[in-house]
Amino acid sequence: MINFNGVILDSDFQLSVNNRSFLYGDGVFETLKIVDNTILFFEDHYFRLMASMRIVRMEIPMSFTLEFLESQILSLVNQLAIENSARVRITVYRNEGGYYAPNQNSVSYVVQAAPLSDKTYTIEKSNFEVDLYKDFAVTKQLLSTLKTTNKMVHVTASIFAKENQLESCLLINDSKNVIEAISGNLFMLMGNTLITPPISDGCLNGIMRKQIITLAKQFETIDFVEREISPFDIQKADELFITNVIQGIQPITKYRKKEFEIKLALQLLEKLNAGLNLE
Repeated sequence: MINFNGVILDSDFQLSVNNRSFLYGDGVFETLKIVDNTILFFEDHYFRLMASMRIVRMEIPMSFTLEFLESQILSLVNQLAIENSARVRITVYRNEGGYYAPNQNSVSYVVQAAPLSDKTYTIEKSNFEVDLYKDFAVTKQLLSTLKTTNKMVHVTASIFAKENQLESCLLINDSKNVIEAISGNLFMLMGNTLITPPISDGCLNGIMRKQIITLAKQFETIDFVEREISPFDIQKADELFITNVIQGIQPITKYRKKEFEIKLALQLLEKLNAGLNLE
């Protein structure tokens, strides 16, 4: 089942072929984690969604309050009886009409949900090899920091990873700096300094990125900075990991011939679960 504009429908419901998200990538979305009928970090997700809609000049309905969207998400989760642990995606798209130039800026939304096997954040894969994806670059602009329905660089990178028996790839921007992985933000430990690319480099303005930055600043022995990461830096790093709200933290164990530690990732993961009372 799905929630389409407040109505619970069978999941085989078909959207129109004139849907602008399908035709032009004219949509934004949020991926959420539900634990015990609570949306984790929902206020952060909500404000990012509202900001994204404003940036792409969508009309925000008066009904789109935090409480309203929370109720719409949880109504589907409860209907599916997966409120113990679930993954949810809410997609908001501009209503059909027009070509590149829309006839209107009003929106519709779809909520989809699926069960997750575990409430806690755990390291899902003990071996996680990546490489650099260089066929296409992410542009250094505000749109690149949003979760839009146009993710062709990430799609083609995913295919490249699969063809080369990799777990993921690292993406570069048009300045040839490493900015993120296919499905999350990138953090690099070099000595006692934890580094992540700045949003101005074109990386996703990630919700879990924000949580990890907050946690990292609690370590007295770790200095945190936001700065550019070059491909040469990756070879010199002591530790690399990827963050997103579904997986939490996924350490990278190998990049080309270089293998990495996973010490800080484990410490951060423990703090993350403890802070959310998930242990």
